[in-house]
Amino acid sequence: MVNKNEPVIQTKEIFIGNPAAPVTIMEFIDYESRKCAEANETVKKIMTDFDGKVKFNFRHFPLMGIHQKALKAAEAAVAAAQEGKFLEMHEMLFANQKHLGIISLKSYAKEIGITNKSFLNNLVNGKYGLYVQDDLKYGIRLGVKDVPAFFINGKKSEGEITGKSLTESINSALMQ
Repeated sequence: MVNKNEPVIQTKEIFIGNPAAPVTIMEFIDYESRKCAEANETVKKIMTDFDGKVKFNFRHFPLMGIHQKALKAAEAAVAAAQEGKFLEMHEMLFANQKHLGIISLKSYAKEIGITNKSFLNNLVNGKYGLYVQDDLKYGIRLGVKDVPAFFINGKKSEGEITGKSLTESINSALMQ
């Protein structure tokens, strides 16, 4: 059970980049998805190319029917966020996509400096599962069917998502 005295930092509250950026990019991800890992490289480039002009909000959309470990990986990212280590865990999960079992997740947590002694217990007991499910439900409400799915200032990016298409969408949003 979540301790009511300790509010949980949810992914909808976590932004990477300039908090005052004029463009907000929300991406729905699955840590086992090869396409999401490839898109993550594009995201890093966009963060550099549009430094100060964009902020990212990563939301979880584990495709549990085909990716059995994606849910626990997403929970690990939420758990890491509680110690301000979301981005470090996010990068670690994409870098180790083929190894997302519970024991591996615990070792990644240790590697990035997570100090919570209950990390493994929280993963096993699904402490943050509800928050991942909230992201999933939100994505479904927005019409997400596959990942990665990008929304730029609330508008869904349609068609094949490439660095070029995202750059064009961001430039368009910056001109509005």
